[in-house]
Amino acid sequence: MPEGHTQPPEPAFDITWTLAAVLAIVGLGTVLAPSLRPKPPSAREIRRALLAELQPVTLKNCSLERIGSVYDGGYLMCGNLLGNVQSAYSYGIGTDDNWGCQISTRLRVPVHEYDCFSPNRFACPGGEAVFHNECIGARTETIESRVFDTLANQLQKNGDAGRTIVLKIDVEGAEIPSLMAAPPNVLDRIDQLTMEIHGTDERYLALVRKLKRTFHVIHLHFNNQACGERWYPLPAWAYQVSFVNKRIGELDSSAPKVVLPRPLDHPDLSVGHDCQATGPID
Repeated sequence: MPEGHTQPPEPAFDITWTLAAVLAIVGLGTVLAPSLRPKPPSAREIRRALLAELQPVTLKNCSLERIGSVYDGGYLMCGNLLGNVQSAYSYGIGTDDNWGCQISTRLRVPVHEYDCFSPNRFACPGGEAVFHNECIGARTETIESRVFDTLANQLQKNGDAGRTIVLKIDVEGAEIPSLMAAPPNVLDRIDQLTMEIHGTDERYLALVRKLKRTFHVIHLHFNNQACGERWYPLPAWAYQVSFVNKRIGELDSSAPKVVLPRPLDHPDLSVGHDCQATGPID
């Protein structure tokens, strides 16, 4: 250093200023953090994602048939893929169980009918219908004198824990907790699952995504008793979905997108306006 010049003193370390600066930065981050977080999807975005998940696929080895009622209570299924079924389960009976009786009569297997809200027993000529005054649920419990139990427990109690089954469920929204509680090894016992789904929010999206880990979606039909523009891009808030287990359904990845509705489709309510997704789902 040249003579006559002195080095400037080191700046004093001001801990008070440093702490103030840190606190200011942290405070600024706290204020800005909400604006930096991604916005949750809107209800319409969730419905759009749900519709995309519900796009049916084509299976190389599926012959579609309508099983059950001509109108409400009828489902499109792969009729030729029912041969290994050893027992049937029908949840939500209401005033009849045409689906369960047809399955039992055709396959010569018992159909276990569950409904704790409509404890009606219906004749099933040529079939074996076993009625249970009980509902399906996420856990074993009794609510207002009604008994609920899990799918896994009900299969176990009927001696079907290791058997291959076919299952129909139409339980007015209770499908979410019931099937979300079912472990993968229980779902894998189901060769085909037909159901009516009763909602469009993120819980139903999560349910469909869970089921698609085990099943292919092979058909989609909207209930014309639940139509409404407010559910766009879905035509209705209630819809029937048919699933086939991936271990028996051979995906045809080269097939074009399925065009809806199909010739075997019928409206749930025989009179009045119908509303269906038309063409392939984008």
